[in-house]
Amino acid sequence: MASFSESAIAATARMRKLFPATPLQKNEYLSGLYGAEIYLKREDLSPVRSYKIRGAFNAMRKALESGESREFVCASAGNHAQGVAFACAHFGVKGRIYMPVTTPQQKIGKTAAFGGQSIEIVLQGDYFDETLAAANEYAVANGAHMLPPFDDLDVIEGQASVGVEILEQLGAAPDMIVTPVGGGGLSSGLVQYFDDTDIDFRFCEPMGGRSLHAAIVAGELVTLPEVDNFVDGAAVARIGDNNFAVLRDQNPDHVMGIPEGRICATISELLNIEGIVLEPAGALAIDALKDLRTEIAGKKVVCIASGGNFDFERLPDIKERALRFEGLKKYFILRMPQRPGALKDFLNLLGPDDDIARFEYLKKSARNFGSVLLGIESSSAKGFDELCARMDANGFHFEDITNDDVLAQILI
Repeated sequence: MASFSESAIAATARMRKLFPATPLQKNEYLSGLYGAEIYLKREDLSPVRSYKIRGAFNAMRKALESGESREFVCASAGNHAQGVAFACAHFGVKGRIYMPVTTPQQKIGKTAAFGGQSIEIVLQGDYFDETLAAANEYAVANGAHMLPPFDDLDVIEGQASVGVEILEQLGAAPDMIVTPVGGGGLSSGLVQYFDDTDIDFRFCEPMGGRSLHAAIVAGELVTLPEVDNFVDGAAVARIGDNNFAVLRDQNPDHVMGIPEGRICATISELLNIEGIVLEPAGALAIDALKDLRTEIAGKKVVCIASGGNFDFERLPDIKERALRFEGLKKYFILRMPQRPGALKDFLNLLGPDDDIARFEYLKKSARNFGSVLLGIESSSAKGFDELCARMDANGFHFEDITNDDVLAQILI
């Protein structure tokens, strides 16, 4: 029986019929910033703009070669759906792709474009668990082949092709690979492929979905009670069984939690400086460099840019989250005295770099004060400390609600 590495190499060779190897590019900007050789494995440049095509292709190929059903089913609201759709069109087989009713039209449209006449998209379920249940039910009832996004040995083998290409393109193993983690398909494939090397791995999860870290600390699989779905390509409540079997002995200190707001700042930075468009999950590994500065100095580091399926309708939200995380934008509830000249008095308190981004004032009769929802942007976080001190000194009562998630969702 072939070893995992041999099987991954063979699977990679078969993929060349579908798409060329994605680029491994040294990024001079990041290399200079961190004093290291930083390479980006550009999975955002695959035919479906993510690495998910690899696992879908490999699992579908092996199923067809073994004579299994020629109808395939998956449940996904994102990159896995697009990978399955592309593979169905390539093999000329029927695919049935279940997506939540709430899936953005942009993702539905891209999946339909990749699959063409080979696929049928079924919108079912308000939540992904309902969508997954419907897909499983159909697969069982119709004898179709269910293609999971990460918890499948053939999918893991397919994702390992990322590592095969890195070694071929770099010519030698890097000192460190920084990879995002969602369900664990990519990371478990990379770890198995590089099992006999001294590569140092760092695994990156969004702070609102640290299922791998929780499982390693507990020594067993853990289902997170709540997940922040902002980093939708990597926010997974439970790491896959087969994936955890590979990753369970990793050092928990090497499983990094990355703040969602900081990821937004990295997305904006790469877009503005490098012209690279990444989705939140695709920017995870690059953002992690900010926490690895002292560890990577002088080393050769590969970051997996896992996907670039970015809906530009999200750009205002990305910018908003980035500014709030960096302390450059704050929201206040301000008690404004209901007297002539009160607004002018407040405006005189603003510094030269303070800009009002939002102002909502509700004046109520027979009240001495009115409530103002105030959004302010500044060129530095220090400017807010000075503004708050001036408001205090001049008798303006206020409450900072920037990090109050409940109020932010209602008012902002």
